[in-house]
Amino acid sequence: MTSNTPAARSTPSAPPPLALMYPLMVCDLGELAAFGRTVRELSLERLYLGQSLVVDTHQAFAHLAGLGIQVPAGTSVALTALRHPLDAAVQARSLALLTGQPVVAGFGTGDPDFVAALRGEPYESPLTAVTEYLSVMRRLLDGEVVEDFRGRYVRLDGGPLPEPHPGVPRPAVSLGVGVLRPRMAYVAGQVADVAITLLTPAAHLADEIVPALARGAASRGRTAPGVTSIVPCAVRRPGRDPRKLAYAAHQLHLEGAHYAAMLRSAGLDVDVSDPWAGAGALVDGGVFAYGTPDEVADHLTGYGEAGATEIALSCAGVLLTEGPEAALADVRAISEAAGDRAAARVR
Repeated sequence: MTSNTPAARSTPSAPPPLALMYPLMVCDLGELAAFGRTVRELSLERLYLGQSLVVDTHQAFAHLAGLGIQVPAGTSVALTALRHPLDAAVQARSLALLTGQPVVAGFGTGDPDFVAALRGEPYESPLTAVTEYLSVMRRLLDGEVVEDFRGRYVRLDGGPLPEPHPGVPRPAVSLGVGVLRPRMAYVAGQVADVAITLLTPAAHLADEIVPALARGAASRGRTAPGVTSIVPCAVRRPGRDPRKLAYAAHQLHLEGAHYAAMLRSAGLDVDVSDPWAGAGALVDGGVFAYGTPDEVADHLTGYGEAGATEIALSCAGVLLTEGPEAALADVRAISEAAGDRAAARVR
């Protein structure tokens, strides 16, 4: 017999803490400020920015701080070929000191052709490049003297970073790695504090990425990193086509061999020659979260159950097709639905 008493009704699970992704290269500083204010108003975990070659990502965060919008910052992901790890450590620590907020400094090696354009050749081993880069950064941020480091891709004989003046608060800097496949997840488990995923199906996260993170961490006797999943999403509204939104946001990703290979390994029918069909696969496969705010919150909860410890909402499709007000309206609606679920769990 099924009881109708309130105590017997099931309470929906809540997703992990929510963050916000600004999914474009920074150009419109007023638009960026609106995203920063939204993070503060909704008490979201942090604002993530990707690599920007228009307004530098770190300078964009400093601009927000100058406006009084001091929110936890995350880079998702900065490209290793653009900065020596000494400069990257200075930039990350600068953000923490300027904002007084914790920073997630996330890195990735990027497209091999882009790396070759900068270095003359791509990284023969991106795994080694990330390992060396984050290892040196961590040592510098921890105040260690780094002398005579002669890696395959990183060289440094520069001593420690100068310490801030005594008494200056020193917010935390966590190091992140962009992760698509188990091998990079294993490396992230060894050297990172956060693994950052994009377009990763929840089942692939649970079955492949999280176990690889745990194995990598165990190999170094350390705690497994947290997982930030950047999840593309939109609220179902009249006139919207989720495939068009997914295509607008992720055409370039769907044309990239590394993303297509990851999605195929997760069971999605994605081919770089047909990104429109790939956008449909993202929707049909649940990678693009679309529905009512509560349905999207339910989808995000699934990522939490798969191992994500933070969700970064990305309403890139709506931002690109309808503008920032519409995108942030979706963020507010989804955040409210997630908050209602969290409140119901503690009642």
